[in-house]
Amino acid sequence: MRKKIWILHSLIVMECYLAFTLVAMVQEKADTAIPVTTLSPPEGNTTFLDGTTWCVAQAGVSQVDLQNALDWACGLGMTDCRPIQSGGHCFEPDTLVSHASFAFNSYYQQNGNSDIACNFGGTATLTKNNPSYGKCDYSTSG
Repeated sequence: MRKKIWILHSLIVMECYLAFTLVAMVQEKADTAIPVTTLSPPEGNTTFLDGTTWCVAQAGVSQVDLQNALDWACGLGMTDCRPIQSGGHCFEPDTLVSHASFAFNSYYQQNGNSDIACNFGGTATLTKNNPSYGKCDYSTSG
């Protein structure tokens, strides 16, 4: 009887080990499958240590949510979105992530750089990397 219990116990332990290993492998594979979206051009060329922050689009959020947040920022949020319209100094690159990042940062600055002003339904995040590029200066957004 003891031998049967020991064998049963060994099988249960082995089954648990295999189950945990399988879960870890599935999670690892799922983590590598998540697309990483970055600003284009690559986010930032300067990092500030004095606490300066910018509000940019969050990587990996849905395009629909990002577009809705951008529409709100440029509409009810009363952000000046002329720089990201065709011909504006921040129009290129003409991507949703780039345009949303500019609008989010402009709104963030207009509202006193408050953490709550950089949420946009979970589509934005704060960064210490200056996302400015070329003639598109995020420190004077809007």
